[in-house]
Amino acid sequence: MFYPIKLFSDWLSFAVLRLAPESHAGLAVNFFVYDTIKVFILLAIIIFAVSVLRSFFPSRKIRDILSRQNQFVGNIFASLFGIITPFCSCSAVPLFLGFIEAGVPLGVTFSFLVASPMINEVALILLFGTFGWKIAGLYVLSGLLISIISGIIIGKLPVEHLLENMAVEEKNKINPTGIDWRKRIRYACGYTRRIIKKIWFYVIIGIGLGAWIHGYVPTNFLTQYAGADKWYAVPLATLIGIPLYSNAAGVVPVVNALAEKGVAVGTTLAFMMAVTALSLPEFMILKRIMKTKLIFIYASIVGLGIIFTGYLFNLILK
Repeated sequence: MFYPIKLFSDWLSFAVLRLAPESHAGLAVNFFVYDTIKVFILLAIIIFAVSVLRSFFPSRKIRDILSRQNQFVGNIFASLFGIITPFCSCSAVPLFLGFIEAGVPLGVTFSFLVASPMINEVALILLFGTFGWKIAGLYVLSGLLISIISGIIIGKLPVEHLLENMAVEEKNKINPTGIDWRKRIRYACGYTRRIIKKIWFYVIIGIGLGAWIHGYVPTNFLTQYAGADKWYAVPLATLIGIPLYSNAAGVVPVVNALAEKGVAVGTTLAFMMAVTALSLPEFMILKRIMKTKLIFIYASIVGLGIIFTGYLFNLILK
């Protein structure tokens, strides 16, 4: 699907701008062009699709499915739903906003937001083929637990007031149901334009920062400073992973390379989880939906869960 975008980004970066493919600037610009186009296409498609689907279901029905259960069941359902939706961290945000609009409890929506980018079937297959069933199973189980527990903790905190006006305004709007297809399409197009208009600047800033890191941070940085003998390897790998941006499938080859260079499995998986679930571009988009304090709470809870999981993996898989 994205091969034409890759061709265009290569042409623009290396033929038009005449940047060397292996240079820092070449890598950064190529990454920025490719990911900017890809993310905006994904955002437009997913926002449009979610708004069309939502027009078929009353907000009350969605809310009932995910909230009128035992307080933990909603988090479990949202996490499992996140696993079967192959979104990256940025493209999971529109559906997260859709849950908020439908009145789904905030903690439940966060369970989805963590699980969707962190775990998907492609990454599971790649991990199984690379490391075997034990690592793949532990990865899925740990990701599921992190998403459920994170959502439960956030759901217990009084943080509703930390939603930005954009999320509150969309939450209070009535979603159209019982209308013909022409009106559904018109509503979805208008909704997509409105959301992208509000978040485009933050998306570009986030991807730009990620592109700079991609091009200028040495590839051996993690292996040099987060070797298996370092006690601080897991939190360092988590912190390094946060500014980067990729989906779970895209980062598996990097994880394999790190493992081959001697980085402990728990450390590499912590890096993978941080890249997929706590990306900087995602934070920039979330800035339009929630206040900085709530983003910090979300990142801290998920980050601590990832660090704990990394240490646990290193202990189990010695």
